[in-house]
Amino acid sequence: MHELFVTVAAAERNPELVADAEDRGVPVSVITDKAAAGLSETVTPQGVVAVCDLLDQPLATALDGTPRLVAVLVGVTDPGNAGTVTRVADAAGADAVLFAGDTVDPHNGKAVRASTGSLFHLPIARDRSVEAVLDACRAAGLRLIAADGYAPVDLDEAEDELVRPTAWVFGSEAHGLPDAVLAATDAVMRVPLYGRAESLNLATAAAVCLYASARVQRRR
Repeated sequence: MHELFVTVAAAERNPELVADAEDRGVPVSVITDKAAAGLSETVTPQGVVAVCDLLDQPLATALDGTPRLVAVLVGVTDPGNAGTVTRVADAAGADAVLFAGDTVDPHNGKAVRASTGSLFHLPIARDRSVEAVLDACRAAGLRLIAADGYAPVDLDEAEDELVRPTAWVFGSEAHGLPDAVLAATDAVMRVPLYGRAESLNLATAAAVCLYASARVQRRR
């Protein structure tokens, strides 16, 4: 952390945070509520804004070791979805989240808030080359499974396949994954829909897929 901005009310609510920053030599500036709203880009700011280093790291570093579960976002432009998938991946015990291609910056303010702290809990990497991300996953021993609502195979039919180290590949909610990306994966699966809903949003589908893998992997 390089600098901390707090409103008077926030400083009173978080004296330990302010004291810790000051003890570490981090400059602390008191700001108005209006300034806090502008800095945090939200209607109801909590009054604490920090300037920090970027958190993403090289692909090789994010996939170091023997990862068993990774989430890959391809062309996901909605920051709320990106941040929520990061939160879901963290909750499911994933080893990393990778942002591939023209995907939203994981440091986008809305994405950071949607991750509710998970951005700080697991490795994050990004690369403009989707091919490079998929190749890195394969090099790490991960099987690539694309999530697609029109896949012929659903999760209920493929439980035995999920026990292997897996990188789940998710596309944008509006357009899904490009055909070239689908063709580059090892399998394509869908979340079964038992009711009358036509589809699931990206974050919900990602939660179902990641937890399906996590449950099978932890059970065996």
